[in-house]
Amino acid sequence: MAVMQETTRIVLAGKEPRSQRVPRSTGGWLVLLGKVILGALFVVASLFPLAWMVIAGFKSKTEVVETPFQFFPEVWLWQNYAQILADPTFLRTLAWTFFGAILFTVGSLAVNSLAAYAFARLDFRFKGLIWTVVITTMFIPGMTILLTSFIVVTRLAMLDTLAVLVIPGLASAGMVFFIRQFYLNIPKSLEEAAMLDGCGRFGIFWRIFLPLSKPPFVVMGITGFLAYWNSYVWPILTITSPEKFVLQQYLATFRSERSTELGLLMAGSVLAAAPVIILFLIFQRQIIGNIKMAGLK
Repeated sequence: MAVMQETTRIVLAGKEPRSQRVPRSTGGWLVLLGKVILGALFVVASLFPLAWMVIAGFKSKTEVVETPFQFFPEVWLWQNYAQILADPTFLRTLAWTFFGAILFTVGSLAVNSLAAYAFARLDFRFKGLIWTVVITTMFIPGMTILLTSFIVVTRLAMLDTLAVLVIPGLASAGMVFFIRQFYLNIPKSLEEAAMLDGCGRFGIFWRIFLPLSKPPFVVMGITGFLAYWNSYVWPILTITSPEKFVLQQYLATFRSERSTELGLLMAGSVLAAAPVIILFLIFQRQIIGNIKMAGLK
């Protein structure tokens, strides 16, 4: 009776009764401890290669491969990082790759967002059939069309140019699908109001859909940037001039020509990975949040 009176008093006061926390059993503590241990092992296994690469950049070329294995160097050498940063070829390649990645990211967002808007909002003949074909291309491995893509760009005289690195990969079925799912959830009332004000289809896309596209653009923009930044097979096939090499080509050439200077190679690899890591750290919350949001929709 006293408990009922106390509960009634709390509810009348506009407060909810506090739920008492059930003490965790021994089995529950063991499960929690197991999860913590597995999580810690996963973090260590994931970060160990990166940590070793950073530390190896401070080692001499003999210490990197010496046995028995030592994680930390006996003498920390800053010359590797200083030397790679002073290399004009590396800096030019870094700037060239960054410029191409920006062009590729902006171009892919422009092309795929327009396609996503068309599939999400426009009605045209064979729309369902065309959409099925677009989605089907997501299941075709890139290696299976590598030869035919090479033949096409060869006949178009695009070899050994920036265009061959940027244009062939602009259209992406996965990116169209992701942005389309977001556009489907934008209220149609916004479009109807814009049409009543005399706005055309492109005006609606430019003034309504594009400003609202930040969530999918962050995720897909970073995905496209990483795809270009880490590309290797396609540039190897299509780029032959050393001054037009992308970063992965430069590192591969460096490894084959100066294979004994592993400390210098590790320093260059760290500097090549640094922009990607920084980009992810800046936008990690937006990436995770937007992926969750897209999954719920």
